[in-house]
Amino acid sequence: MQLFFWGLLIGSFLNVCIYRLPRGESIVTPPSHCTDCGTRLKPWDMIPILSWLLLKGRCRYCGTAIPSRYAAIELLTGILFVWCLEILGLGPALFKTLVLLSFLLVITFIDYDHQLILDKVLLWFAPVGVAINLFINHINFFANAVGYREGFVALQTGLPDMLIGALLGGGAFLLIAVVSRGGMGGGDIKFAASLGLWLGGKFTLLAIFLSFLFGGLAGVLLLLLQRKGRRDMIPFGPFIALGAVVTIL
Repeated sequence: MQLFFWGLLIGSFLNVCIYRLPRGESIVTPPSHCTDCGTRLKPWDMIPILSWLLLKGRCRYCGTAIPSRYAAIELLTGILFVWCLEILGLGPALFKTLVLLSFLLVITFIDYDHQLILDKVLLWFAPVGVAINLFINHINFFANAVGYREGFVALQTGLPDMLIGALLGGGAFLLIAVVSRGGMGGGDIKFAASLGLWLGGKFTLLAIFLSFLFGGLAGVLLLLLQRKGRRDMIPFGPFIALGAVVTIL
């Protein structure tokens, strides 16, 4: 239950990132405020989900409607955090997955809203993945040295495997972009390469396969429902993220 509440709080911060980063705004300053009237929000205005429910989805100060998606992202983050705990248990693998998941949520919703995968997000995403993998490698080395393996999940990714994952992820999407003459964006290529640093070669291949499976199914469904035409662009970042989540879990 504690992890669920931490997920709600982190989801609230992810909302700030999703809103501000595409607009070139700092995620630190100014403090949280109503985007319509500019009034600085009080702590009791920012309690995840609860504040939105008590305020009936409106700003306390000007009455402007607050999109329900803010509360939905908070709830989604909390649920996903608990789901990760149920599958992975406590340990380094859980820490890695929660950090990865947080990045993927930001990338997914920014790409969905703006059809952009921001370099400034990937410039954090890639090195954080390398650092966490190296940290887990160190933990696993110590566990092996003392003969303790309980609670450790096989998510160890060495530096060579990270480089292979980056080459496979970025190379596959670059090849698609060249063959399709622009059918895949540069942001998708860099995202796949960065993700490869997190997952390593084998898991990157699986994530890529799943992303195309999910993307293809979604595309067919949108065409059948006449929500999209054959030439309409569909952001692919969310499907890469979904493929990564399913792979790592």
